[in-house]
Amino acid sequence: MILQSIELWNSIQVLDCIIYTGMGILYLNAMSTYVIVYDTPVFGSHHFSLSFSNSSPQTKAPLKKPKWVDDLHNRKPLNEMETVILSLNCAAAAKIAYKKISTQLETSSQNFSISYLISSLTWRLLATILGSLSSLYYSLAQFFYLLSSFLIFSWVHIASRRVLKNTWINFRIRSCQILYWPIFLEEIDMMSISCVKHAEKAALQRHSTWSAMAVDLVLGNLIGLGLLFNTESVCSFVFDFAKEFTNGILRSGSVWLMGVPAGFKLNTELAGVLGMVSLNVIQIWSTLWVFMASFIFCLIRVIAILGITFGATVSAAFVIDVITFATLHIMALHWAITLVYSHQIQALAALWRLFRGRKLNPLRQRMDSYGYTVKQHVVGSLLFTPLLLLLPTTSVFYIFFTITSTTINSICMLIEFAISVIHATPYAEVMIWLVRRKRFPCGVWFEMEHCGEHILKSNDAFEDSKSLLEEHGTPEKNSLMVSNLRSNFLTLGQILLPHYKTIFSGISASSLTTSARGVLSGKRMPSKLGLDLPPPRPWLHMPLRQYWMLCHNSISSCGK
Repeated sequence: MILQSIELWNSIQVLDCIIYTGMGILYLNAMSTYVIVYDTPVFGSHHFSLSFSNSSPQTKAPLKKPKWVDDLHNRKPLNEMETVILSLNCAAAAKIAYKKISTQLETSSQNFSISYLISSLTWRLLATILGSLSSLYYSLAQFFYLLSSFLIFSWVHIASRRVLKNTWINFRIRSCQILYWPIFLEEIDMMSISCVKHAEKAALQRHSTWSAMAVDLVLGNLIGLGLLFNTESVCSFVFDFAKEFTNGILRSGSVWLMGVPAGFKLNTELAGVLGMVSLNVIQIWSTLWVFMASFIFCLIRVIAILGITFGATVSAAFVIDVITFATLHIMALHWAITLVYSHQIQALAALWRLFRGRKLNPLRQRMDSYGYTVKQHVVGSLLFTPLLLLLPTTSVFYIFFTITSTTINSICMLIEFAISVIHATPYAEVMIWLVRRKRFPCGVWFEMEHCGEHILKSNDAFEDSKSLLEEHGTPEKNSLMVSNLRSNFLTLGQILLPHYKTIFSGISASSLTTSARGVLSGKRMPSKLGLDLPPPRPWLHMPLRQYWMLCHNSISSCGK
């Protein structure tokens, strides 16, 4: 039994905290006697946490809340409550230390136990297998890193990083996870962690890296094995889709725009020039892809092998780079027609300001009055008419290639979004939440058990608290109030939402609005969402045997 005094709410009221094994009792000795019954926080079971902003109510609130409810929510949280909750979470510190020392003393006596021998052998075998696999990945990562440092392969490395930009970023993230997961998994001495809440956070951080890597590898193996067993069907689908997209959309669309699209009367000469340029570029790129068709089969195999060896995120990033390279001719045509359209819009806007006698002041970002000469007005009139009449022809080609390139970019953004979700999902927290929700508290509340002479709900805890109060002595004239300290628990959405918010931290409604307005003025849409990925860590160098021992010891420590 540990007896300690903690100042609570103000200097007049004093809280006596009496802690027992399996049950704790708090009673407030002031004008009345308040007894709070609670379960002692234990690592791996439950603990208490104050979360005033995210705590969910236990019952549905009425449509019209009383005024005192709003006043209660507007009050600032009491600093003394944090001290009380911290003391509750540290209540089992001595028990944890004693249990750890007693476990170490009893280990020698359990060495002859059959269950202990089987468990120890299983963990050693698992540590050996996972350490060997991780060492194989470590040697591959170090080999590629060493190969890129040579001058002969440096230009290949630079060129591949520009062409396969997304693949290199995700490969670097996977390599850093392989290098650092045994360091994060090393057991933290529980004797130095006296607070159960801090111990829970440390445990989640320990298991976050390897769980993310394991789930990524499982998904990559599922996708990779599916591609390996269905390579021919996937290749035939790719060929049919590429043929249909090239002939049914690009060529047919360019020919359609050279005529009378949707009944619009376009400039025949300009439409013929733009259409022929588009058809020639499409034909040249299609001829090049005929010679590269034999590599499609190997390309599918490479995607499958990347998924099996490095996970789904690396193979998905490689797919983004392949799509970007395969549609390079569409991006080039879109860039060219965007350049023509934007210059035409800017010229028409400048000529319109000339007719109004206005001039753009770029320094002050405003329109100033300006007196133009007669010659300037004449030249402006001669240029304004053909530019305005040619605008519909340029606009339809610009709209067609903008829709095509936006569709391709949307597919790449969707894959990029999936990669970011895989990286950001806290798999360790989700798995622990499914097994034991009590490890994710969110605010505290009190369940009344006894008030005055009326017992609301009798249980063993109340009987024990009553006998304890009689033993220590309570004022006879004071009233007695007994309540249980309960916790709210986080939902799965409340666990995932903070992690997913970081993905979209670089995206805002203003940026989307600016991009949409930029399309009308001839600006290109961004090809990437700019989602946040795990930051790369410094490259780690150590001998292969030392790395294997680090992996082996970190896994073995989890089984102790």
